[in-house]
Amino acid sequence: MALLDVVVTAAGGALSATVGVLVGGMLTRRAQDQHWLRDRQLVAYQDLLREYATFSMILRRAHLGRSGWDYDWGAWSAALMAASLVAPIAVATEIDKFGQAVRRFLDATAEVDTTTAPLSQEQFEQAMVAPARAQLALVNAMRRSVGRHQRPLPVWLGGASGPPDPPAGG
Repeated sequence: MALLDVVVTAAGGALSATVGVLVGGMLTRRAQDQHWLRDRQLVAYQDLLREYATFSMILRRAHLGRSGWDYDWGAWSAALMAASLVAPIAVATEIDKFGQAVRRFLDATAEVDTTTAPLSQEQFEQAMVAPARAQLALVNAMRRSVGRHQRPLPVWLGGASGPPDPPAGG
């Protein structure tokens, strides 16, 4: 009987250890996958916001300086697509809204001949209001998606061309 107790105890211990290793491996793998996704999201979000800042600055300078301009729109499209691929649905929805606001902004600013008929600073800043508001909503959705403890930004952070009034509820 003592031998049976020893065998059952040893087998039970070995089984418990094996189950523990398997469960631990699954939990570790899941945590690693989540960490990898979060890292990819942060990079994609940074790239998207960087591309937006880049072409809006190029357009601003062209209008205010009455000069020509050039931008690689493939970089903007790639940044939009990359962010959409890794974004949770709430962020992807805000990316779409932001993209629509940017499209309207581009219709008003990029289709204008900046050398002969540029927008004034006031006209350009007015064109920036809708995308700036959409950007604030997007940034806040991004912040919520990467950290539950991130509080929403109450105002647009981006310099003098931001919206005069931040959106309610941000």
